[in-house]
Amino acid sequence: MTEDLPRFRAFVALGANLGPTRESLQSALARMQDLPWTSLEGVSSFYVTKAVGTEGPDYLNAVAALSTSLAPLELLNALLGIELTLGRERPKPLAPRTLDLDLLWMEGVKRESLALSLPHPRMDERAFVQEPLAELLAKLPPKSTDPRPLNPAERAKLAAAQGIFLEQVGNPQ
Repeated sequence: MTEDLPRFRAFVALGANLGPTRESLQSALARMQDLPWTSLEGVSSFYVTKAVGTEGPDYLNAVAALSTSLAPLELLNALLGIELTLGRERPKPLAPRTLDLDLLWMEGVKRESLALSLPHPRMDERAFVQEPLAELLAKLPPKSTDPRPLNPAERAKLAAAQGIFLEQVGNPQ
């Protein structure tokens, strides 16, 4: 009886800077929707950002909200499976990638381990998380357990330092 399972809100960052980035993010979103005991609650706009901490082409980023009955490690493993299915390779840390899915936040979960840290330890340092997260939270029914994005002034400072802007559909990347 899956309808009796408790459901939790989770936030996932999506990013890609190699290949058909928009199609990769859209495919990942469709696969997240197909995960067992999981539904897609919403997704932010797509944002173009400079690579942070590394060199390479600009990234296309978004944040998605899921409602899921999966445990944190089950959800993480499912996200890693989506990355692999869609061609993700990990030649070195911070290498350019066809797809990156990061579990940012899971309702009611605080966890610190080698496999998974929640909330994501760097989510407050990255404009490519903060801008789409703030946009998405404004569209969702609020929950007291939702993450709190940085205030607008702090987000603007991050955005200016890291180079982020809304994707203009149809414009070359």
